[in-house]
Amino acid sequence: MTAPLYLGIDVGTGSARAGLFDAEGRMVGTGAAAIKMWRPRANFAEHSSDDIWKACCKAVKAALKAAEAGKEQVAGIGIDATCSLVVVDAEGAPVTVDPGEKGRAGDDARNVIVWLDHRAIAQAERINASRQGVLRYVGGKISPEMQMPKLLWLKDELPKTWKRAAHFFDLPDWLVHRATGSTVRSLCTTVCKWTYLGHEGEGRWDRGFFRSIGLEEFLEDDFARIGTVIRPMGEKAGELTEAAARALGLRAGIPVSVAILDAHAGGLGVLGTPIGGVAPAAADLEQRLALIGGTSSCHMAVSAEPRFVTGVWGPYWSAMVPGMWLTEGGQSATGALVDRAIHGHALGPELEKRAKAEATTVYALLNAHLEELAADLPYPAALTRSLHVLPYHHGNRSPRANPRLRGMISGLGLDHSLDALAIEYLATIQAVAYGTRHILDSLQNRGFRISTLVATGGGSKNEVFLREHADITGCRIALPRESEAVLLGSAMLGAVAAGGQPGVIEAMGAMSAADRVIEPAGGEVARFHARKYAVFQRMHDDHLAYAQTMGRAGN
Repeated sequence: MTAPLYLGIDVGTGSARAGLFDAEGRMVGTGAAAIKMWRPRANFAEHSSDDIWKACCKAVKAALKAAEAGKEQVAGIGIDATCSLVVVDAEGAPVTVDPGEKGRAGDDARNVIVWLDHRAIAQAERINASRQGVLRYVGGKISPEMQMPKLLWLKDELPKTWKRAAHFFDLPDWLVHRATGSTVRSLCTTVCKWTYLGHEGEGRWDRGFFRSIGLEEFLEDDFARIGTVIRPMGEKAGELTEAAARALGLRAGIPVSVAILDAHAGGLGVLGTPIGGVAPAAADLEQRLALIGGTSSCHMAVSAEPRFVTGVWGPYWSAMVPGMWLTEGGQSATGALVDRAIHGHALGPELEKRAKAEATTVYALLNAHLEELAADLPYPAALTRSLHVLPYHHGNRSPRANPRLRGMISGLGLDHSLDALAIEYLATIQAVAYGTRHILDSLQNRGFRISTLVATGGGSKNEVFLREHADITGCRIALPRESEAVLLGSAMLGAVAAGGQPGVIEAMGAMSAADRVIEPAGGEVARFHARKYAVFQRMHDDHLAYAQTMGRAGN
């Protein structure tokens, strides 16, 4: 009998990816396809759900081809995606979220508000002013990246869309709906992004909260437009329909798991990684933090008891690891910020051409150049002694929870050389790591005792990114054997839904393994970063002082 394979589908900000894994969590094939994004105005970002589905189909077919696997081998499917908002009518057709422009009506094809879209800042502030009890479970302040502000924006600004819409889906749930026909929603998506109280009884929506913020319409149909059947990840949401199977190149009837958010899938893929050959017990999980880096970063920690951390999302009941509370920190721009430092420099295009010609990456070229520059220094970090970055170019997700903050750079000169670019690149990576340290400090102050970061995502492929994070946080960093941990986390859920694993926790231990561990430098390096971390904190205070001087306190 042919060994079963488990399919993970991941939709990120710029692409859809698919990965096929065996029962031990080894990836045997992968595929990817780009997805389109429209930016009609500042702070606006839109996708098309139809375009996303087509990209998923291309990615799955590519993964099957790469694995040289037949469709009969795929035993279970797990799906993750960003927390983007999908709007469809009663027939499942897209309904526009595009405000249009002069002379152009909104395009129905553009029916997804992307997670990073900040159009609903004013609505988020109105919701936060309500001081409703549910806000306690999002760090005290709701983010414009969550769904309630976006829904309120649609009601305020696009009343025709609001009236036509029959369903509002989180993107992962919509993908499961497209694959199975089921309207089941995920405990992960609804608890983390929709204010669902999964820990109360069998779970409930807070009716008073919806009335207080002006979304009382959802009470009229008992929340049918946003979810009446809400189930934990790993349960079977349904089976692959004939139409979906044809589009994906698979067979009908494959079990499909309840969905999960992309960062949370990454958390599943790394948090249970055995280190030294030993799978962690629940108490050990509390000493770990999953660092999932990409365009943005998420910092996922779990605990047996709820821990309320001001400015940090959660605690969310059973939203990632079953039976444990999830606390989720994050940075709104990490990979995007590093890329801005590179591509915003005069030498950025030239460096890109060189990387392409040498079949490498701009990051590898810059890392090698940093080694040359630091050859006569006691440690590479000292290159940035006089250059400091505040990484709030897209606001601060946590722990400051202020989307209106903006970034700063101190210490710029007139040098446009490759040396200057490399040092600014390093300072930007350090700034991201100081942001991680700030989140860790907030967690530790509320009872966490985190000593290990388990890293995945784009940043985990960059040695400088990893070194600076270890040295700046003082935590060891464990790297999983499988670098595509987000895809693996989704595949784990597919294995559980198909009965290939008895449960999510068991799958975490059985399908992941450690590759290597990076220890922090300590000593003078740690003291250097302590001084720069103090500058990092001071820059925020200075930013607020500038804003206050200009009559714009807090932004």
